[in-house]
Amino acid sequence: MKTKAVRLYGVNDLRLEEIELPEIKDDEILSQIISDSVCMSSYKATIQGASHKRVPNDVAENPVIIGHEFCGNIVKVGKKWQGKYKEGAKFSIQPAINYKGSLAAPGYSYSYCGGDSQYVILPNEVMEMDCLLEYKGDAYFYGSVSEPMSCIIGAYHAQYHTTNGVYVHEMGIKKGGCLALMAAAGPMGLGAIDYAVHVDPRPSVVVVTDIDPVRLKRAAEIITVEDAKKNGVELHYVNTAEHEDADAYLMSLTGGKGFDDVFCFAPVKPVVEQADRLLGRDGCLNFFAGPVDPKFSAMFNFYDVHYNSTHIVGTSGGNTEDMIESNTLSHSGVINPASMITHVGGLNTVVDTVLNLPKIPGGKKLIYTNKDMPLVAIADFAELGKTDPFYKDLAEICGKNNGLWCVEAEKYVLANAKNI
Repeated sequence: MKTKAVRLYGVNDLRLEEIELPEIKDDEILSQIISDSVCMSSYKATIQGASHKRVPNDVAENPVIIGHEFCGNIVKVGKKWQGKYKEGAKFSIQPAINYKGSLAAPGYSYSYCGGDSQYVILPNEVMEMDCLLEYKGDAYFYGSVSEPMSCIIGAYHAQYHTTNGVYVHEMGIKKGGCLALMAAAGPMGLGAIDYAVHVDPRPSVVVVTDIDPVRLKRAAEIITVEDAKKNGVELHYVNTAEHEDADAYLMSLTGGKGFDDVFCFAPVKPVVEQADRLLGRDGCLNFFAGPVDPKFSAMFNFYDVHYNSTHIVGTSGGNTEDMIESNTLSHSGVINPASMITHVGGLNTVVDTVLNLPKIPGGKKLIYTNKDMPLVAIADFAELGKTDPFYKDLAEICGKNNGLWCVEAEKYVLANAKNI
């Protein structure tokens, strides 16, 4: 069968084209993709091409479909998996399949499996590793953003603290402790704030820093100080550029003892070094941001490592359990990853979106892979709606939902947007 897909051929060489999918094998599954959210990791794979660890060396001859944050419907199940998976069921996917030690992953490594396509063939190893997950949500976009949310959840679970007198680590952030989220008013930071405020173990203090007043203001509108207080969390939004001595001010919010957990959401040397300076005794620094530069480095205080038990951890993606937790929390309404999404578009916009991703402001770019529509910021719907009834309706729908993407908005797009 034919499908339209965005494929990577090499460095900065992305192409939207129609390709022929072969018949599935007995150990494969044919699926329809409905939504995919664009990840900065796709940009990194595009600018690195075959030098990227997950992209095959022969990508020029055997291009791969990009996109790994996708959700859709199972269309046809190969004989091997017919007892486990059902045709017509919704699914989301954990792309970090870790099959036999390989780094191969959907969205990076496969000719017929990636999120920016109308249809894909899921290879055997996805099912072998239990990375094809049943999805029970009403909206497909929640299944797409469950992958980035699982990365956040995985980072929280990877935090650790020491236990006095024994060589045992207590995993997770410190319950009732002080948590700093640095450079965290972006999409992933919003997810991290949401999780910290609404999921146990909760800290008692959460401090969110950034230097963009617009992003900080929007973050405070989405996850309010009042809501955090109701959940037993003292939440502060801080523009560090407005403080002559930002370190001293941030430390004052902990009573001077320093932070138990610090997450760094930007691969920027001064931010990393500030994060280190803010650690209290037994403080754990999570370097969440993935740098493009393989030689990226920053200073770390090793006196404090020795005498104050400070330490560092980093994760790249979540695991299947994190993905399941993400889906469960979203289904139950405990968290709302829709706060990550700022733009919506069709498959026709993927090439330009990925190639220019660092230059496009806002958060997650959500793609409906069977639609032909421009990439538009949700904040711009009202202005476009003055002349376009389609965006007028979307503006009204999102306006009733605090300016966030929602189930009703998705249903409207699926029913009314132009097919590609």
